[in-house]
Amino acid sequence: MPAPTDSGATPRSRWKLLAWLVPVVVLVVVAGVLFARFLREQPALIDFLADYPGQSALPQSAPVGIPAWLAWQHGLNAFFLLFVVRSGLQLRRKQRPAAFFLRTNTGLLKTKNPPRRIGIELWLHLVVDTLFIANGVVYIVLLFATGQWVRLVPTRWDIVPNAFSAALQYASLDWPTENGWVNYNALQVLSYFAVVFLLAPAAIATGLRMSPAFVRRDIRWFPLAPATRVHWWILVAFLVFTAVHVFLVLATGALRNLNHIYTATDSDSPAGLIVFVATVVAMVVSVVLLKPPVLKALAGTMGAVK
Repeated sequence: MPAPTDSGATPRSRWKLLAWLVPVVVLVVVAGVLFARFLREQPALIDFLADYPGQSALPQSAPVGIPAWLAWQHGLNAFFLLFVVRSGLQLRRKQRPAAFFLRTNTGLLKTKNPPRRIGIELWLHLVVDTLFIANGVVYIVLLFATGQWVRLVPTRWDIVPNAFSAALQYASLDWPTENGWVNYNALQVLSYFAVVFLLAPAAIATGLRMSPAFVRRDIRWFPLAPATRVHWWILVAFLVFTAVHVFLVLATGALRNLNHIYTATDSDSPAGLIVFVATVVAMVVSVVLLKPPVLKALAGTMGAVK
């Protein structure tokens, strides 16, 4: 995910900016909460919240619960996304690669044009991108094959006022009552829909434009510079979504939510928490292990590394 870097910023200037930014953000958040609480006391908003409690009804045929395949897909998706983001940030620094990779042009990967030499960091990014996309394709297929799509795709117009209602309830810190095992609140549905059906395809399209196969081509209807900028901001959007998502999972009934996500059960047992902690540990260990020597060995199974 290469993008222009701020070469003029020094560590000292960044700390000074942070020293000003943190108090400003805290003040804005406090003011937002107070304003949201003020709005909720207004008669019109009281009636609005009564009419639109924050959840849009699902069709009667909607499945109940989280299937096991979805729990596995979620875990794999989180794992792949970690390395998509990490390798993308490494590419953005534009440092000299630790080694270079040249793909073996044989078998299923044989192409008419000879392969280009790329850094192993870019190789890692392309590999985890491919796994991320493959996992996403399987997810979409199963989503529609099992009817789970109705939980993510808006089917009623009242989802818009319900989403506003849920946002107001979150902002006032009096959070909406919800049961994700049966139905997500309207703001969750719109967020998940945007991530799965808008952000992810846009990330794939802009990423392909930046890939070695297309980066040097002059595609007038899809210029490289705008694609690079959009790709970067999609990464930022994924990071913001992930941070908010994890925070709300842990803050709105952690044990039950983690069981939904990791064990596909609706209970308050510690099983989901145990799997979550094990997953985080596996991610940390993987990050520690995937240093240049290991990357060189892995890349060497697919081509020449120098």
